Amino acid sequence: MVTLHTSRTERLAPGTVLSTDRGDLTVTSSRPHQRRFLVHFDRIPDRDAAEDWRGVVLSAEPIDDPDDQALWVHQVIGAELVDQHGHNHGRVRAVLDNPASDLLELEDGRLVPSVFVVDHEPGVRVSVEVPIGLLDGDDDESAGA
Repeated sequence: MVTLHTSRTERLAPGTVLSTDRGDLTVTSSRPHQRRFLVHFDRIPDRDAAEDWRGVVLSAEPIDDPDDQALWVHQVIGAELVDQHGHNHGRVRAVLDNPASDLLELEDGRLVPSVFVVDHEPGVRVSVEVPIGLLDGDDDESAGA
């Protein structure tokens, strides 16, 4: 079973090569199954062999699609998070999968739902419009007091 962290299901099309820390895998077939995918790879012959691959992270080269306005994980990791008041809240450390909305995790552990992202410059800046109080440490000026 593979959990896909992108809306681009073509990542699992037959012939697609995915990278791992154990080497590349080529997709031979895939189909959706209960919000995940059943995927067969060239180097994993059966279910028993697949158990040895449990938890291995699969990755692929970025898709260059100028019409796609999606926020890509590799574009936000390390970028500065700036709110609508111009306050810098630190760098994005990770993007956490969450059913309601992916969460941007800052270096200090704070979490910001990705639904608040309004703009981004890949690898540099993520601009957000957040409700008052979401980011602890906002000063009184930005809180309107």
